[in-house]
Amino acid sequence: MTFDDFRLDKTGDGLLPVIVQDATTLRVLMLGYMNREAFDLTCERRRVTFYSRSRRSLWLKGESSGNFLEVDEMLPDCDFDTLLIKARPAGPTCHRGTTSCFDTDDSEGFVRSLSRLIADRHRQMPDDSYTTRLFVKGVKKIAQKVGEEAVETVVEAVDGNRTRFMYEISDLVYHGLVLLEEMGFTVADLERELRRRHG
Repeated sequence: MTFDDFRLDKTGDGLLPVIVQDATTLRVLMLGYMNREAFDLTCERRRVTFYSRSRRSLWLKGESSGNFLEVDEMLPDCDFDTLLIKARPAGPTCHRGTTSCFDTDDSEGFVRSLSRLIADRHRQMPDDSYTTRLFVKGVKKIAQKVGEEAVETVVEAVDGNRTRFMYEISDLVYHGLVLLEEMGFTVADLERELRRRHG
């Protein structure tokens, strides 16, 4: 995919509208515009770069704040006149300090939000975090915890204890997400595999 593949006759200014979506939570983060140079830099550096219409110059998102948007996927729409970028934000996307430039409900997609929090813990490794302690112990300990939680989930299911079952399967999902992160995968990777199987 190149900049020349897009049909920009609708905009009249030769700029490509770009929607940025969080690759983990799928939340829409912002809308921006790209010219050819911004598009090429984004493809090359895998960090979202826009063209600022007000300043009439290139704008690397996060250049001053450090809240870069790391590119995961770039997908044209069906008419090739808009681009969707799935990105991994390094912090709040909006200049107001909010996750998104759109005021949408933060409660949507909690498993994805949790997965992102786990990834943040892995990067920052705060001392007071249980998740950090798991990462310090490594893949064998995390895998062991997944096995323990799986057994406990099965026991509660077989016993018909619905309350304990829900508690244990929640532990299983959490530790499974930690193991997914430790192995270098994301919820999006998991979805791709499931989609491939059922496609």
